[in-house]
Parts: sequence; structure tokens; C-alpha cells
Amino acid sequence: MPDEKRSEAGSHIDRLCQIMAQLRDPEHGCPWDVKQSMSSLTRYTIEEAYEVAEAVARDDMDDIQDELGDLVFQVVFYAQIAKEAGEFCFDDVCRRISDKLVRRHPHVFADGDRQADLSAQWEAIKAGEREAKGRTPQKLLDTVPSGLPALMYAQKLQKRCATVGFDWDKVSDVTAKVKEEVGEIEQELAARQPNPDAVEEEIGDALFAMVNLARHCQVDADTALRKAAQKFARRFNEVEAAAQQSGSTLNSLTLSEMEAFWQQVKVREKQA
Repeated sequence: MPDEKRSEAGSHIDRLCQIMAQLRDPEHGCPWDVKQSMSSLTRYTIEEAYEVAEAVARDDMDDIQDELGDLVFQVVFYAQIAKEAGEFCFDDVCRRISDKLVRRHPHVFADGDRQADLSAQWEAIKAGEREAKGRTPQKLLDTVPSGLPALMYAQKLQKRCATVGFDWDKVSDVTAKVKEEVGEIEQELAARQPNPDAVEEEIGDALFAMVNLARHCQVDADTALRKAAQKFARRFNEVEAAAQQSGSTLNSLTLSEMEAFWQQVKVREKQA
């Protein structure tokens, strides 16, 4: 990056940090920003990350830029709160991630073996970092963050167990497990008085099995579900548009009428 571009980028970062400090000023800042804590921010950070993912899925470069800015703002927000507490600042965050990236990529920034098993190398370096911090995990799954979104958490648990051979041998074994779990849901629902907790547990088991199936098929479960949900939303919007064109509203249609519109939408998709 040319020096003038590097200087311009630095000035924008400095401006953002200054804006954040002003927003957090106890006397002259924004009351909402002033009362926030790291704990209260986490939900917004997660929302912003998902909004980035949505913009990327739409391939909307202008929106991606906006959403990435919102996500960067979250990082600056945390750093400002920490700075006020005398813990660290945004520059420390940048230094820490820069050092980590260089350390974890010896094949790029040092004389590491470019032909090495990079996945194994990455895990070994991370293990060394945890040991240096006195955070050596006592159990295999200790390093999987339980606060991850449910689908991602399930997938990471399964992948970690697979590293020690605790995994299905064939995809057909996993599909059989999915069918077994769905059968157990049906059994619970067939009871004279279904136990809500038991139904919830069996549905959870079935979802976990589906995540396992996605992993064995080299499919990211979260991405697959997101695409399915987006497809459903797109089709339902077309059903609503078709109802309006016919002079009806969704509330005035019967289920069979809505299903007829739904099938029409699917036929048009296949013909497109």
C-alpha cells in the first residue's frame, strides 16, 4: 500500500476512535452509548456479523461496505470501554491480532515449511498459545466455545470428536441415524399425552444428526439452512404477490388456495 494511502487509512481509523470516545463522553456523549457495557454489546455484535453475511449473500458491495463498517464500529466500541477501564485500547487489539497472524503463519512470514500440513500446524500453534497462557484444556471439547450459534457449535463438537476417531464411517450410517431420530420424534408425538420436554429433546437429537449428515456431505449446516430459509421467503413473497394480483389477501385464502399458488411458484422456478 502506498504511503499516502496508508496515512489516509490511519487517519480514518483515528477519526473513528475519536468519534467513539466522544459518544462515550459521560457529560457530552450519547446517553445510549454511555450506558453500554461489553455484555450489553454482544447481541448487537452478533447481529452485525449476520448482517455482513446477508450482504455478502446478496453480493451487494455497497451494502457489504456499510455492514463491515458497522462491525468495525463494534470492535472500536469494545476497545473504548476497555480503554476507559485502563485495560487496553484499539491499537492494542490491532497489535495483538497482527502478532497472532504472523505467529500462526510461519510458512508465510518465517522460514516454515510451505508443504507442511497447515491444519495440523495451525492447531499445534494454537495449543502452544493456550499452554503459554496457562489455558491448556483438560478435555477434548474444552476448546469449543459453547456460546457459538447452535448449528456451528454442533458442527464444531462433531469435528473435534472426529479428530480422535469418534465418528461415523459412512454417510449411509448417518442417514440411518437421522431416520432413527425422526422415528423417535414420531413415537413421542404418538403418545396419548406427549411430553413437551421429551419432544424437544428428540427434535434436538434429530437436528444434531442432520448437522452430522451435512458435515459428512461436506456441507456447512448453517449455510444450507440459511439458503433454505431464503428460498422459502422468496417463494412465500411470490405467493403473496400472486394473491394480491388475484384480488385476494393472504388472510382471505384457504390453505389449499395458498398451496396452489405455492405449487405455481415452484413450477415457474423450474421453467426459468
